[in-house]
Amino acid sequence: MSIVVEQVEKRFGDQFALKGVSLRIGRGEVVGLLGPNGAGKSTLMRLITGYLPATSGHVEVCSFNVADEALETKRRVGYLPEHNPLHEEMYVREYLTFVAGVHGMDQKMERVEAVLEEVGLLPEVHKTIGQLSKGFRQRVGLAQALIHNPEVLILDEPTSGLDPNQLVDIRALIRSLGKDRTVVLSTHIMQEVEAMCDRVVLIRQGEIVADAPLEEISAAEGGLEAQFKALTS
Repeated sequence: MSIVVEQVEKRFGDQFALKGVSLRIGRGEVVGLLGPNGAGKSTLMRLITGYLPATSGHVEVCSFNVADEALETKRRVGYLPEHNPLHEEMYVREYLTFVAGVHGMDQKMERVEAVLEEVGLLPEVHKTIGQLSKGFRQRVGLAQALIHNPEVLILDEPTSGLDPNQLVDIRALIRSLGKDRTVVLSTHIMQEVEAMCDRVVLIRQGEIVADAPLEEISAAEGGLEAQFKALTS
C-alpha cells in the first residue's frame, strides 16, 4: 500500500476535525476526496504529508510511519497545497532549480528540464511566476510537487479558480501523472472527481461516509451528485 491511515483522529482544542478515519490506497490509484467545505479533506491530506501530526491513530506512506520517519515519508510525497504558495519574483526554471536544491537532488538540472516538459511549462520559462496565468501557476505548483519524482502526490483543490480551457489541460495532466503514481486530490466539485478519479472517498464532518470505485457510486440511484447530497448533507 502507498498510503495507510488507521483509526486516525485529529482535534483542534475540543473540536474534532477527523474522527476514526481509516483508509488504504494502492499504487496507481487516483483517489478523489470529496466533501463539503470544512469536512476534513485538507486536514487528512496534511496528516498524510506530515504537515500536521495526528492526535491519535497511525499513518504510513510507502511503509514508513509518518510520525516516526518523517524525512523518509517526505522524500516519497509531493504536495500541492490549496493556496499554492510560490515565489512570484523568481523565474520558472530558477524556482524549480531552487526546489530541486532543497531536496538535495543529484543531476538537478536534468530533472528540472524533464519536469518542465512533463507539465508543459517550457514555453513559459522566460517569465517570472508573477507574470503567469492562474493555469500556468498551477502547473508550477505541480512541477514543484513532482521535482523529486515522488511515489505519492497529494493535491489539495488543484483545479480551483481555473477557466474551462485550463481545466481540460490540468485534468489531463493529473490523469497522466496517476499512471505510475498514487494520486490523492481533494475537491468539492463532483465534475472534477468524475473527470480524473478512479475511486471516490466521501467525507462528512470528519468521518468517511463512503469509499468505492467511481463507477459504483456513479451507477447508484441519482448518480454521484445524488449520493453526495444524501451522504454529506
